[in-house]
Amino acid sequence: MELTRYGVWTSLRSLGNDNAAEAAKVAERLGFGVLWLGGSPPLSALRPFLEASAQLTVATSIVNLWAYPEPERLVSEFHALEVDFPGRFLVGLGVGHPEATARYARPLRAMRAFLDAIATAPAPVPPERMILAALGPKMLELSAQRTLGSIPYFTSATHTAFARSHLPGGALLAPELAVVLDRDSERARAAARSYAQLYLGLENYVNNLLRFEFTPEDVRDGGSQRLIDTVVPHGDAAELAARARAHLEAGADHVCLQTVGVSGVPDAEWSAIAGALGLTDRP
Repeated sequence: MELTRYGVWTSLRSLGNDNAAEAAKVAERLGFGVLWLGGSPPLSALRPFLEASAQLTVATSIVNLWAYPEPERLVSEFHALEVDFPGRFLVGLGVGHPEATARYARPLRAMRAFLDAIATAPAPVPPERMILAALGPKMLELSAQRTLGSIPYFTSATHTAFARSHLPGGALLAPELAVVLDRDSERARAAARSYAQLYLGLENYVNNLLRFEFTPEDVRDGGSQRLIDTVVPHGDAAELAARARAHLEAGADHVCLQTVGVSGVPDAEWSAIAGALGLTDRP
């Protein structure tokens, strides 16, 4: 499976359910290798994106394991898609956040148990068709041992370098990068703060930010300007392309770009960024 260097990240919440097919067509036409679907979708939610495209890889970012108390159901959904779209999708898995579910407990142990259940199914999901949401060293190491690699979210290039140091050669590292395509700094930072508000209220993300270049003051009151500009950069397409390349230089294999503050299919934003990245627009 060839992911290429760049993909796009979106969710049905921002796209709208009726726009899945159009989003897949636009992403594929612009030359992005992967469309990552966020918002904790069921695996079956990938189907309309796959039906509307010919070669585009589609991936969950992420399937929340707490939504699958019986892992065998995920295995069944995988094979139902694999029959129709062999080799064209990835199962991004994650443990979510303690604030999101009362069932949350001991994430590393829960993920190991979930992967064990998948591995012992009569027809397991191949490890190279799964990838984990991983931030800390132990989950990063598990992602390399048991899956294709890791898809960190709401991080910086500094974290990408850290993650690369905890992943052996051959393990995929594909961080998400949220961006605001807008040169008006005041307006762009307002959009970035609106997006970041949710994540700055989640313990896992805050603790991860504090492990690296940020202080308790940086994560308070909606985030400091330094934090916002680092984690959710803004600017023109060339500036945002440079920020994506910084993750590659830090050790990423693939960067999935999320255009913040856009409803529906972000055709104009994806087009501008694809052009700045030098991707091939296909007729």
